Amino acid sequence: MASVIEIRGLEKSYRVYQKKEGLRAAFRGLFHREYREVQAVRGIDLDVQPGEFVAFLGPNGAGKTTTLKLLSGVINPTAGTARVLGHVPWERANAYRRRFALVMGQKNQLWWDLPAAESFRLHQQIYRIDSAEYTRAQDELVDLLDVCRLLNQPVRELSLGERMKMELIAALLHSPEVLFLDEPTIGLDVIAQHNIQKFLKHYQEVRRITILLTSHYMKDVAALCRRVVIINHGQIVYDGSLSGIIDRFSSHKVLTLLFGNGKLPNDLSRYGEVLELAEPRAKLRVDRGQISSVLSTVLANHTLEDVSVEDQPLEEVIAQVFAQSAEVAEHT
Repeated sequence: MASVIEIRGLEKSYRVYQKKEGLRAAFRGLFHREYREVQAVRGIDLDVQPGEFVAFLGPNGAGKTTTLKLLSGVINPTAGTARVLGHVPWERANAYRRRFALVMGQKNQLWWDLPAAESFRLHQQIYRIDSAEYTRAQDELVDLLDVCRLLNQPVRELSLGERMKMELIAALLHSPEVLFLDEPTIGLDVIAQHNIQKFLKHYQEVRRITILLTSHYMKDVAALCRRVVIINHGQIVYDGSLSGIIDRFSSHKVLTLLFGNGKLPNDLSRYGEVLELAEPRAKLRVDRGQISSVLSTVLANHTLEDVSVEDQPLEEVIAQVFAQSAEVAEHT
């Protein structure tokens, strides 16, 4: 099966002006400027198959947004190649523009002082959407996102969650085959995040659209994506399943014990690092390889009413991956 997104050796670097402190240095900078090169993307390779929902993760400055901008043709690369749906993005062919959409959580594509319905009409003209198809697509999206009552309300009067729903409608009106989502739930409350997740999951499953998602919210990733690509310092450091991240990078499990006699033993630290105590319950951090032996020892020496073994929280594991890849980058 041909890949929808094909990336080979993609690089993007910027020249950044080094401004010096002080009046004399500022004056000298008028005639002689010093620059440093920042490599935002460092030779990444990536293939995404049709219908995949891929999480593209990394800390701030890792190169995620830069990569999405390259794939959507907003900026040109320094080196390397990429094809999306057979098109070279930075050639900006109209045929390609009609087949993808980009939604950035921190930037608006809707007219601020106009109702969203007016911006939708503008999108219809830009993408030359047939009237019947436009009406069908808008009605479907408005119904799925439950925003009918908000269509004629100025965008500036909408909540952040409501605006993001409108942004998604605008992006999907022309039925793109590829959707790039850059932090779509940033700043949203828990309910709004859940609603956006529910919509994206349903829409992707029904339309089999290919989606590349960046997000700092691990709940977005856990709810939507089976495949995760982690990028740090412009390089891909992991590409695999969500569960594979925990198996590969998590060093411990969390063991929760509920003691039957209502009291906590004094020797808990012998079993692992004590994370939390709330008599008669204790939560311990135990090395993954020691779980079986620790459980056997605890059961042999204490009466338990309940016991649970959980993986390390995904947020912690991802943070460890970021930290480890940062250390490697510093020594290369």
